[in-house]
Amino acid sequence: MTVGGGLAIGYLVRPDAWYAGLRKPAFNPPDWVFAPVWTILYVLIAIAGARVFGTPGGEAALAVWIAALLLNFLWSPVFFGLRRPALALAIVAGLLVAIVAFIVLSWPVDLTAALLFLPYAVWVGFATTLNAAVVRLN
Repeated sequence: MTVGGGLAIGYLVRPDAWYAGLRKPAFNPPDWVFAPVWTILYVLIAIAGARVFGTPGGEAALAVWIAALLLNFLWSPVFFGLRRPALALAIVAGLLVAIVAFIVLSWPVDLTAALLFLPYAVWVGFATTLNAAVVRLN
């Protein structure tokens, strides 16, 4: 469900001419990078969620995992669909906070789940910086 949901949103809400016309920072990766990176991350996200699901003491981590996934799935429709980069920046910043919270909450419950979220945190930190640069440049 995690991988399928992410891929479906990526398919349904694609960058278009509006996005192509935005000024982007020099560190903006080529468009082809995003799909494979997100596919890998969605697999890691799914595994981490499955590991804390039903684990004693993992209830708070799972609640944050769900919130993070909802924020993640919301970002593309807001940025690309509604064309609201500033609002998308608030969403991705909240997502980054949720990812860090998941790592903190899952660390004592399932170290592997916490570690699986580290690449996600790094990528979303980069995505937050990229989103902020797009807002600043446009």
